[in-house]
Amino acid sequence: MKILGIDPGLNITGYGLIEASGNRLRLLEAGIIKTSVSSGIQNRLNKIYKGLLGLIREQRPEVMVLEKLYTHYRHPTTACLLGHVRGVICFLSAQENLDFFEYSPKRIRKSILGKGGASKLQVKRMVEHIFKLKDDSLTLDTSDALGLAVAHANMLKVKI
Repeated sequence: MKILGIDPGLNITGYGLIEASGNRLRLLEAGIIKTSVSSGIQNRLNKIYKGLLGLIREQRPEVMVLEKLYTHYRHPTTACLLGHVRGVICFLSAQENLDFFEYSPKRIRKSILGKGGASKLQVKRMVEHIFKLKDDSLTLDTSDALGLAVAHANMLKVKI
């Protein structure tokens, strides 16, 4: 099963694609889609849409996984902008007929590290360890996206 994890952001959207087979996980592709503030929101959303659409049509994942939306009441604008990006991603999931899952950050971290209060850096290090990558070879956006995919595989009882 190919699982696509996406860490949505208007400035940087991270993605991580893995293949879960039996008790093995294999990293297929990971990276970021970076947009420029000067492009305008419509062009930034279009860049994210086209980047992910190309990846989905080339790699054909069966599942897409996002982190559940959480935002602090002090940052309503950030929540609205993130909502736009998430809307594009949810639309892509429907358009390309992908199964769609959302998990809370605590559930993702508990699945990967055994504790829901783990830090982003701990998730990053574990993801690098799982895929035998050099330390600091991933951005936080990419490691978060891969973490989503790994957590989903774990939750499907696919053993690492």
